[in-house]
Amino acid sequence: MAEKKTTTKETAAKKTTAAKKTTCKKTTSCSTKAAVATTVDYNAENVGFKAGDVYQALATAEKALTIKEIAKAAKISEEETLLGMGWLFKEGKITTAEGKVALV
Repeated sequence: MAEKKTTTKETAAKKTTAAKKTTCKKTTSCSTKAAVATTVDYNAENVGFKAGDVYQALATAEKALTIKEIAKAAKISEEETLLGMGWLFKEGKITTAEGKVALV
Protein backbone atom coordinates (compact mmCIF):
# COMPACT_ATOMS: atom_id res chain seq x y z
CA MET A 1 0.00 0.00 0.00
CA ALA A 2 2.89 2.36 0.75
CA GLU A 3 4.24 1.81 -2.77
CA LYS A 4 1.01 3.00 -4.37
CA LYS A 5 1.10 6.26 -2.43
CA THR A 6 4.70 6.88 -3.47
CA THR A 7 3.86 6.16 -7.10
CA THR A 8 0.86 8.51 -6.94
CA LYS A 9 2.99 11.27 -5.42
CA GLU A 10 5.69 10.79 -8.07
CA THR A 11 3.07 10.92 -10.84
CA ALA A 12 1.55 14.08 -9.37
CA ALA A 13 5.01 15.66 -9.10
CA LYS A 14 5.74 14.84 -12.75
CA LYS A 15 2.43 16.38 -13.86
CA THR A 16 3.12 19.54 -11.86
CA THR A 17 6.63 19.82 -13.29
CA ALA A 18 5.34 19.27 -16.83
CA ALA A 19 2.77 22.05 -16.42
CA LYS A 20 5.45 24.51 -15.32
CA LYS A 21 7.86 23.94 -18.22
CA THR A 22 8.78 27.04 -20.14
CA THR A 23 9.22 27.64 -23.82
CA CYS A 24 11.81 30.04 -25.09
CA LYS A 25 12.34 31.46 -28.52
CA LYS A 26 15.64 32.90 -29.60
CA THR A 27 14.28 36.44 -29.99
CA THR A 28 11.83 36.57 -27.09
CA SER A 29 11.96 36.03 -23.36
CA CYS A 30 10.82 32.81 -21.71
CA SER A 31 7.21 32.36 -20.69
CA THR A 32 5.29 29.58 -19.04
CA LYS A 33 2.87 27.44 -21.01
CA ALA A 34 0.17 27.69 -18.37
CA ALA A 35 -2.15 30.65 -18.80
CA VAL A 36 -1.98 33.14 -15.97
CA ALA A 37 -5.28 34.75 -15.06
CA THR A 38 -5.10 38.39 -14.09
CA THR A 39 -7.82 40.26 -12.35
CA VAL A 40 -8.28 43.98 -12.37
CA ASP A 41 -10.74 45.76 -10.17
CA TYR A 42 -12.56 48.33 -12.29
CA ASN A 43 -14.29 51.22 -10.61
CA ALA A 44 -15.57 54.57 -11.87
CA GLU A 45 -12.22 56.25 -11.24
CA ASN A 46 -10.21 53.64 -13.19
CA VAL A 47 -12.65 53.65 -16.11
CA GLY A 48 -12.58 57.46 -16.12
CA PHE A 49 -8.80 57.39 -16.47
CA LYS A 50 -9.10 54.96 -19.41
CA ALA A 51 -11.65 57.31 -20.99
CA GLY A 52 -9.06 60.08 -20.69
CA ASP A 53 -6.46 57.87 -22.36
CA VAL A 54 -8.85 57.12 -25.23
CA TYR A 55 -9.78 60.79 -25.60
CA GLN A 56 -6.12 61.86 -25.68
CA ALA A 57 -5.26 59.21 -28.28
CA LEU A 58 -8.08 60.42 -30.54
CA ALA A 59 -7.24 64.09 -30.00
CA THR A 60 -3.56 63.50 -30.79
CA ALA A 61 -4.35 61.51 -33.94
CA GLU A 62 -6.82 64.16 -35.16
CA LYS A 63 -8.62 61.49 -37.19
CA ALA A 64 -10.88 58.48 -36.72
CA LEU A 65 -9.13 55.35 -35.42
CA THR A 66 -10.03 51.69 -35.01
CA ILE A 67 -10.20 50.17 -31.53
CA LYS A 68 -6.84 48.45 -32.07
CA GLU A 69 -5.25 51.72 -33.17
CA ILE A 70 -6.63 53.54 -30.13
CA ALA A 71 -5.38 50.80 -27.78
CA LYS A 72 -1.92 50.95 -29.34
CA ALA A 73 -1.75 54.75 -29.27
CA ALA A 74 -3.01 54.94 -25.67
CA LYS A 75 -0.86 51.96 -24.57
CA ILE A 76 -3.82 50.20 -22.96
CA SER A 77 -5.60 46.92 -23.69
CA GLU A 78 -8.53 46.65 -26.07
CA GLU A 79 -10.79 45.82 -23.12
CA GLU A 80 -9.73 49.04 -21.37
CA THR A 81 -10.25 50.91 -24.63
CA LEU A 82 -13.83 49.66 -24.84
CA LEU A 83 -14.48 50.66 -21.23
CA GLY A 84 -13.16 54.15 -21.90
CA MET A 85 -15.20 54.39 -25.10
CA GLY A 86 -18.35 53.51 -23.17
CA TRP A 87 -17.67 56.39 -20.80
CA LEU A 88 -17.09 58.79 -23.71
CA PHE A 89 -20.22 57.57 -25.55
CA LYS A 90 -22.29 58.26 -22.47
CA GLU A 91 -20.91 61.79 -22.34
CA GLY A 92 -21.55 62.25 -26.09
CA LYS A 93 -17.88 62.98 -26.88
CA ILE A 94 -17.26 60.29 -29.51
CA THR A 95 -19.03 58.81 -32.49
CA THR A 96 -18.48 55.77 -34.71
CA ALA A 97 -18.63 55.38 -38.45
CA GLU A 98 -17.37 52.59 -40.71
CA GLY A 99 -15.74 50.73 -37.82
CA LYS A 100 -13.73 53.73 -36.65
CA VAL A 101 -14.11 56.02 -33.65
CA ALA A 102 -13.80 59.82 -33.81
CA LEU A 103 -14.26 62.76 -31.50
CA VAL A 104 -17.49 64.72 -31.92
